Amino acid sequence: MDQTSYKDLFSMVNKTAVVTGGLGILGRRFCAGLAEFGANVVVVDLEEEKTKAFAEKLTDRYQTKCMGIACDVSSPQDVKNMVARVIEAFSDIHILHNNAAHKSDDLNAFFARFEEYSLAEWRKIMSVNVDGMFLVAQAVGSQMVNQGKGGSIIQTSSIYGMLGPDQRIYEGSSYLGWEINTPAVYTASKAAVIGLTKYLATYWSNKNIRVNTLTPGGNESGQNNTFKKKYSGRIPLGRMGKPDEMVAALIYLASDASSYVTGQNIIVDGGLSAW
Repeated sequence: MDQTSYKDLFSMVNKTAVVTGGLGILGRRFCAGLAEFGANVVVVDLEEEKTKAFAEKLTDRYQTKCMGIACDVSSPQDVKNMVARVIEAFSDIHILHNNAAHKSDDLNAFFARFEEYSLAEWRKIMSVNVDGMFLVAQAVGSQMVNQGKGGSIIQTSSIYGMLGPDQRIYEGSSYLGWEINTPAVYTASKAAVIGLTKYLATYWSNKNIRVNTLTPGGNESGQNNTFKKKYSGRIPLGRMGKPDEMVAALIYLASDASSYVTGQNIIVDGGLSAW
């Protein structure tokens, strides 16, 4: 009988993990999960002071070396500078969670009907959800290639990158007081994430860089009760997800526990896609 320690396969001690969108509702949980399993976590988001403050909390709680960096992932220069700062601090990058997604500052434009959707808003969302995904994967993946030690890249999609939204659930539904829907740009951008993952998984396979997608279903984050009830009625498990329930899948994909897993889409959706 071999002496493999299955528990140790999940350890990320002495590994550096970069998480974009690290201050989001899910991003904060993802950062905390990686730090708890021993990773030195680089929290990447738009505001430097907030990323630094959160990184300090992670360091204090989990006793790993965490840092915060401001970066607009849609800016090639910002992304280049971010990677340079990480390398200066930690020498290597072992894990990338390509997680950033655009949070529109104009919800009227973001939730507009498809027939009236502006190209400017479409391009604004795509600049982060697709262009940013590409730029960060390119920069960090290139660094992993140069290191010659392999690595793990996880890219966040959405259940609506796989499925069309059920329009019936949006009547009477709101998010933080706004009437909501799932815009086509969101579905199109998140579908692109899955395609990019599959491409990169095969492209970098000979470098031992694994690339996988993490696809969350709907999580509770400020929707009204009407939406929660209607959405939950579409879920085999009968409820929306909770942000903490997304973390274990990330830990698996980031760690050596998934050393033979690449090009896959791990779906955490309460069974929605099984219907």
